Amino acid sequence: MAINAVGSGLDIPSLVSSLVSSSRAPTQNRINAAGAAVNAKLSAVGQIRNAMNGLQTALEKLSGSADRPAFKATLPSDAGFTATTSSGAAAGSWSVRVDSLATAQKLASAGHAADAAVGHGTLSFAWGEDSTLEVGIAEGATLAQIAAEVNRAAGGKGVSAAVVTTGDGQNPEQRLVFTAAQTGTVNALTVTAAGGDGGLAALTTGTPGGLTQTVAATDARVWVDGLERVSASNSVADLVPGTVLELTRTTDTAQTLRIGADNEALGKNLEGFVTAYNNVINALRTTSSYNAATKSAAALTGDSLVRTLQSQLRGIAGVEMEGLKALGITSNKEGQLAFDAGDFATANAAEPGAVVAMFGKDGAYATAMSKLLKDNLDSISGSLVLRTEGLNKQVAEYEKQLDALDLRMTRLADLYTSQFTAMEAMIVQMQGSSSSLNSLLASVDKQ
Repeated sequence: MAINAVGSGLDIPSLVSSLVSSSRAPTQNRINAAGAAVNAKLSAVGQIRNAMNGLQTALEKLSGSADRPAFKATLPSDAGFTATTSSGAAAGSWSVRVDSLATAQKLASAGHAADAAVGHGTLSFAWGEDSTLEVGIAEGATLAQIAAEVNRAAGGKGVSAAVVTTGDGQNPEQRLVFTAAQTGTVNALTVTAAGGDGGLAALTTGTPGGLTQTVAATDARVWVDGLERVSASNSVADLVPGTVLELTRTTDTAQTLRIGADNEALGKNLEGFVTAYNNVINALRTTSSYNAATKSAAALTGDSLVRTLQSQLRGIAGVEMEGLKALGITSNKEGQLAFDAGDFATANAAEPGAVVAMFGKDGAYATAMSKLLKDNLDSISGSLVLRTEGLNKQVAEYEKQLDALDLRMTRLADLYTSQFTAMEAMIVQMQGSSSSLNSLLASVDKQ
């Protein structure tokens, strides 16, 4: 309530505001300082959690590549095929010759005028072992309309249809071409017609069908180390262990396919792990450091959680340091790791199983590190998760304290306002009484 001082001349609202601010300041400053400290800790814990999440991801990636060895294929550029390896491949060399490629059958109709009605009824397509398709053709349908209806019904399976224009510019003709959706003789098309006016016979195979085979369906034939494989597809698996051959052209002579270990991805994953590990070490150091020159501490200086994590990381690295060094990984006095790709390549070539023993899912180092990460990052019981929840509760508590302080200060302002208002009313009353007395004395003197 705005009070205008009449008798005393006091600015009551300003006076009340000043008194309330003086009462508020100590408590508010204390709560804000405590809240800022908790928020700083919350931010620092978040940095550590992010770094450790990155380490967990890098370890999982490294363990996966260690347990599933990678291979690469080497072959001449004009070999007539490409090779894609999987983790089931085996190192070695194979002699490969491509005798023929698999092709998809194509059938073409006789020429028709663009607007000519061919016939109506039902066209039936058969391919493979027992795949069939029936397409209803309306009366008066042209080749273009028949092609559209076949494509709609087939949906990319078994057969596709297209209309092509042949002949010279003065006497063009349209032909309907059916193409088998898959290569190989087993997927060759058989086309029959039923019902209607008999005009669809011009679009059938056999006798007296009107379709002409323009491209024959053929199977791929490839020889590997003297063993022949016949395939309806140009993609051939299980002939070379763990490797898929994509046939691209025929060859007159056999080409050599060599498959060997590919450690490039494993080395990159190991380097990525070392980087992620060092990110954790740096996060722990920066969030708990102390600047002696400025006598300023970081948010988690002296925090037991940080000291425990640093000790656990050093402990795991210390126990497995001999195995780590053998793979090109060393440690400095700050606890950071360094990775030498050349040393790793040499060590892995000499003892491929060493990486699995150390970093595979059940490897010595990976097992210990996975447990440490789970103990700290588990969404229910992880130490860092629980610490974050605890700090968030403290922030919420300080916010409640500020709300309570606001309420108390509002009540205090109301109290001060009512007291000063009463005082003002009393002063006005006393001023009125004084004026009356002065008037009375003035009248007496005149007598």
